[in-house]
Amino acid sequence: MFWGVAMSAEIERIMDVSEGPARLRLENRLLVLEGPENRCWSAPVEEIAVVVLSTEWVRLSAPVLTALAAHGGVLIACDRRGLPVATTLPLRGHTLFPQRLRLQIAAGRPCQKRAWKALVRAKIRAQAGVLRRLHGEDGGLETLVEKVRSGDPENVEAEAARRYWPRVFALPEFRRDPDSAEAPNNLLNYGYAVLRGMVARALVAAGLTPALGLHHRHRENAFALADDLMEPFRPIVDEQVARILRGTGREVGLDQEIKRRLLEPMVGRYFYEGAWRKLATILHCLAARLVDVFEGRANKDWPLPTSWDGVWRSE
Repeated sequence: MFWGVAMSAEIERIMDVSEGPARLRLENRLLVLEGPENRCWSAPVEEIAVVVLSTEWVRLSAPVLTALAAHGGVLIACDRRGLPVATTLPLRGHTLFPQRLRLQIAAGRPCQKRAWKALVRAKIRAQAGVLRRLHGEDGGLETLVEKVRSGDPENVEAEAARRYWPRVFALPEFRRDPDSAEAPNNLLNYGYAVLRGMVARALVAAGLTPALGLHHRHRENAFALADDLMEPFRPIVDEQVARILRGTGREVGLDQEIKRRLLEPMVGRYFYEGAWRKLATILHCLAARLVDVFEGRANKDWPLPTSWDGVWRSE
């Protein structure tokens, strides 16, 4: 059982419950975790950004869920394999939620396609940066960035993925599988789930509905917009997984130490717009800028971090 550290200008924590039996309860505005052998930990509920339930042996009450939601917290539940299977989000995150919902629905395809182009370009540039740091060359990804047009009709994103995945872990046979419980897919699944929760949380705080995506549109996907917005940030998880594999080998389980290392980039600082900023701060900024896009107040190309390369540093 372990928990994260501060991750934004305010104190926000990522908390993972990985051992049971355990109990989460609310006491005097504190979220209290009672674990095995009478271990106990608590923090003000308003400081909790994400709670990950990595074990099925956890009990929690309705007041815990409502308090988390009231303060914008996200809860991620995992199955017995440690794979994320559910996420809860606040239903009321912004006073202008109805207005923002109408904006999302009214957004035209040209607007959505331009935003998707910016996201894909930023993602490929970040992937190129990961390959350079890990292996000294970018696999030709940098040359693909300018080929991405509005809506990515040539699916340059897929071409970049074909070059990227065999190289990033130095495993030519690697195939990305979101349902796999084996390394490195299991590590990616965990890291992506936490990142997705952070992105969805930022969207709700900006009054946006995560289910209405720019590019991801599956009718069963309640987090389509979160999946869109997180694309440029996935490589920070990929790079951390690659560094973990370098030191431990391919057979890596989701134990406490591995999870702690996977969360490190989520609570680190990134150079963005002239300063080192928390990832949570950057996500909230981009969600607010997406509102500007929908309201027609942004530039033609969505001002994503075009020089974003995913380099981070700890506190």
